[in-house]
Amino acid sequence: MAMAMASFARRKAYLLSRNYLSNSSEAIRYSVSLTSFSRSFASGSDENDVVVIGGGPGGYVAAIKAAQLGLKTTCIEKRGTLGGTCLNVGCIPSKALLHSSHMYHEALHSFANHGVKFPSVEVDLPAMMAQKDKAVSNLTKGIEGLFKKNKVNYVKGYGKFISPSEVSVDTLEGGNTVVKGKNIIVATGSDVKSLPGITIDEKRIVSSTGALALTEIPKKLVVIGAGYIGLEMGSVWGRLGSEVTVVEFAPDIVPTMDGEVRKQFQRSLEKQKMKFMLKTKVVSVDTSDDSVKLTLEPSAGGEQTTLEADVVLVSAGRTPFTAGLGLDKIGVETDKIGRILVGERFATNVPGVFAIGDVIPGPMLAHKAEEDGVACVEFIAGKEGHVDYDMVPGVVYTHPEVASVGKTEEQVKTLGVAYRVGKFPFLANSRAKAIDDAKGVVKIVSEEETDKILGVHIMAPNAGELIHEAVLALQYGASSEDIARTCHAHPTMSEALKEAAMATYDKPIHI
Repeated sequence: MAMAMASFARRKAYLLSRNYLSNSSEAIRYSVSLTSFSRSFASGSDENDVVVIGGGPGGYVAAIKAAQLGLKTTCIEKRGTLGGTCLNVGCIPSKALLHSSHMYHEALHSFANHGVKFPSVEVDLPAMMAQKDKAVSNLTKGIEGLFKKNKVNYVKGYGKFISPSEVSVDTLEGGNTVVKGKNIIVATGSDVKSLPGITIDEKRIVSSTGALALTEIPKKLVVIGAGYIGLEMGSVWGRLGSEVTVVEFAPDIVPTMDGEVRKQFQRSLEKQKMKFMLKTKVVSVDTSDDSVKLTLEPSAGGEQTTLEADVVLVSAGRTPFTAGLGLDKIGVETDKIGRILVGERFATNVPGVFAIGDVIPGPMLAHKAEEDGVACVEFIAGKEGHVDYDMVPGVVYTHPEVASVGKTEEQVKTLGVAYRVGKFPFLANSRAKAIDDAKGVVKIVSEEETDKILGVHIMAPNAGELIHEAVLALQYGASSEDIARTCHAHPTMSEALKEAAMATYDKPIHI
C-alpha cells in the first residue's frame, strides 16, 4: 500500500512539474501531449466529435481511444487496410521476415551445435512471403474488429480538408462523401524519402516496401543508408544469401546510437559479412544494363568508383506525408520539410485541427505515434494526456538487437553533466551462455551526484524486450541502485541489466 501511494505521489508530482512547459516550445519535444484520432462514418449534416485522417498506429489508436472516451469518431484511411505503413509495409512484415530469415540462418549455422542436424536446408521464398502476408492480413483484420467493437466508423478513401471542420473523401469505391467533425486529427504518417537522380521502381531500385516483396534472393544487394530500416532489411537478405554492401554518407552507422555500443554493433554486423562504405556519396545510378551500376565518391569529394548490384535499396529516411491534404487551403502552418507545427496539446494554429505521429516533429516511430494519439484524444475529451519524447525507446531489430532509451554518453558529455557509466557483457550472463547466444552488452549512464539514470543502451538477442524495464526506470526517475536492488529472476537475460546497474553505482558480482 505504501509503495502504491508513493508511486501515485511521484506520478502526480511529475505531472505538476511539467506544467511549466505548457506554453513553451520545449513542451513539444519533451512533454508532448498525446494526440487523438477518431472515427465515425458521417456524411451530409452528421457531425463527429473527432475525425481522424489516417489509419496507421497513431490514427487507429487515437480513434479507438476517442470512442472509448464516448466521442463519436470516424477514421478515414486511403489504403483500404488499417495499420498504416507500419503494419502493411513496415514494422510488421519486416519483423516477420527478420524472424524467418533468422530461423534459416540458425538452422544453417547454429542448430548442429545444439545437436539438431539436417541433411540439407533450403529457402522457400514464396512460403516465407506467404507467412509474412498472413501475419499482416490477420492483424489488419483485427484492427477492423476493434473498430467495430468500439463503434468507430471507418471510411475508406483519400481525405482532404475543404474547411477546418470538413473533410472531402474520394472513396475507394469511386464516390465522394464529406465527413464533418468538431475536432479533426491529421495522422497521415510518412513516406519514403527519395534521393536526387534515383528513381525507385520497386523492382531493381526499391524502397523498404519493395525490399519486403522481392520475388528472388538478389546475389548482390546495395543498401543506401545505414539507419534502422536499411540495416534490418540488409540483415534479412544477407541471411538468405545476398552479398550486402551498405553505403552511408555519414561517418557512422545509426548516428543516434551511443558511440561505444555502435562500434560493437558494427563489428557484429561485419562478422555476419555485411560490408560498409562509410563517408561515401552515391553520385548516380545506372539501370541501363542487366546489373545496376552505382557511381560513388567520398562524401568530402574525391576519386569516383563504381559498384554493381542486382538490387539497390534506398533507405535514406522518411518524410512527412502532408501533401495533398488541403492544409494550405485552411491555413495550417508547416515547416520547411512539411511537418505540421503543433502546440503543447497537438493543436495546430487552426482551431479544431490537430496533428500527431510522423507528420509532426519528434521520433518517427509507431509507438511514439500511438502515445501521441492517446494523449491528443485525452486532451480533446477534457482530460490530461502525456508523452515524453525523451522516454521513447528505439530498437534496431537485427541480431543481436540494439535498444536504447534516454541519452547517449556523448549527449551527456556535451551537456557538461558529471556522470558515471556501468557496463555488463552478456558473455558473463548465465542465460546467454546457456543458449549459446552471448553477443552484446548493457550500458547505463547515470548522473554522478544523484545516481539518477540518464540513459540505457542494450545490445542483445532480445534487447527490444529488455529495454522496457529501463524505460520505466527513467520515467519515474529511478537510480541505478534502484535497479540493482530489485530482485531479478535467475537465469534470465535481464540479470545483465541488474549487473550493469550494480557496476554503475558500485561493483557487479559476476565479472
